[in-house]
Amino acid sequence: MKFSSDIDIDCANRDEIISVIKAIPAAIRTDHGAKKHNTGIHVTDIPYDYAGEMCAIDHEEAVDRGYVKLDLLNVNLYKLVRDEAHLKTLTRDPNWSLLNDREAVEKFAHIHRHYDTVHRMPEPINSIPRMAMFLAVMRPGKRHLVGLPWSEVAKTVWDKDDSEGYVFKKAHAIAYAHVVVMNMNLYEEMPEKFTASSSQE
Repeated sequence: MKFSSDIDIDCANRDEIISVIKAIPAAIRTDHGAKKHNTGIHVTDIPYDYAGEMCAIDHEEAVDRGYVKLDLLNVNLYKLVRDEAHLKTLTRDPNWSLLNDREAVEKFAHIHRHYDTVHRMPEPINSIPRMAMFLAVMRPGKRHLVGLPWSEVAKTVWDKDDSEGYVFKKAHAIAYAHVVVMNMNLYEEMPEKFTASSSQE
C-alpha cells in the first residue's frame, strides 16, 4: 500500500522547533537547479545532499517513494497565545458580526484581503463549516461558487474535479477556519496587538 503524506503544522517559530529535532530540509529540484523547500522538512533518514545541506531528492519524488515530509508553517498569531488553556478559550465561537467591519476583517489571517468577497455571500458566515467553505471558494478552482447559498456551495466545494486553478482540501480549510476564529477572538481580547496595515498571518 502506498503512503502519501501531506502534513502541515502551524507554529509560532519554526526555527525553535528545528533547533531541537533532527530535520533535513526538503528539496525543490528543477532543470535550473535545486533549492531548499521554504517550509518542508524530513525527520527520518533520507538521501542527503551534503553540498546543498538538504535532501538529495525532490520533495515530490520523496513523498512518492514513501518518505514523510512535514511542512512547519510560521503563524505569528501563536506568539500571542499564552498557553494551552488560553488557546482553548480562543477556539470558542467568536463574535461573527466582526465580519461586517472592514477594518476588523483586514486584520484577520487568511481573509484580510477578502472583505468584499465575504459580502458577496448571500448568507452570513457564522460557523466553522461556513468559514471553511468560504476559504475554499476564495481559491481559483472554486471561485465560481462565490455568491451561492451555503447549501449549494456544500454540494461541490470539496469535490475534486477538472476545474482549472488551485482548490482547497477540506482538512486544510477546516484548520485555516480555526485560525481565523482564533484571530477574531484575539482581536477582541487584545486589539492593540493588531496594526491597521497588517494581519497576523
